[in-house]
Amino acid sequence: MNAIRKAAPRRLIVAMTGASGSVYGIRILERLRAIGGWETHLVVSEAGVLNAFQEYGMDRKALHKLADVSHNVRDIGATIASGSFITAGMVVAPCSMKTLAGIAHAFSDNLITRAADVILKERRRLVLITRETPLNLAHIRNMEAVTLMGGVIFPPVPAFYSGGKTIDDLVNHTVGRVLDLFEVEHDTINRWAGVTGPAAPKDNKKL
Repeated sequence: MNAIRKAAPRRLIVAMTGASGSVYGIRILERLRAIGGWETHLVVSEAGVLNAFQEYGMDRKALHKLADVSHNVRDIGATIASGSFITAGMVVAPCSMKTLAGIAHAFSDNLITRAADVILKERRRLVLITRETPLNLAHIRNMEAVTLMGGVIFPPVPAFYSGGKTIDDLVNHTVGRVLDLFEVEHDTINRWAGVTGPAAPKDNKKL
């Protein structure tokens, strides 16, 4: 008789690159730890470390403390570089245009782009929180390429209907919507419930 194995926590890969918006990766890790039941695997590019320190005052050691497992961006032999290592997917938060290009063209030149390539080939969920504006044609075409391969392009566009009063509120709403894509159960955002109050039409047929 085979021994009954204890159910393992679900795994999510979180990558952080040099684009502005390190708070998104940080907040995702914080939320998953608070929710529980998830094993986070973090990989941060060199520019991502510099960016997190510039924007949030966190060094590499502080970032690693937020995750269950941390990987060196140059360690191409890490567990997350193989499709046989089961995960629920990967989020790149934030995702620079350089990393987007590397993923779109399957460069696999570091652990971030290799892990993303694995996620796509295994048909798992890949979400890129892309941070750049305005976009040039190369950016748009790279986004198209990733979308055609099954990835999700998720610019952190504020949802003002959520009633957020601070930047932190807007960040939390974006993070909550990203967690939704990985079917993480949470109650951390104000969800759309339809038009209410004086602005609501008395007869929906007039809309």
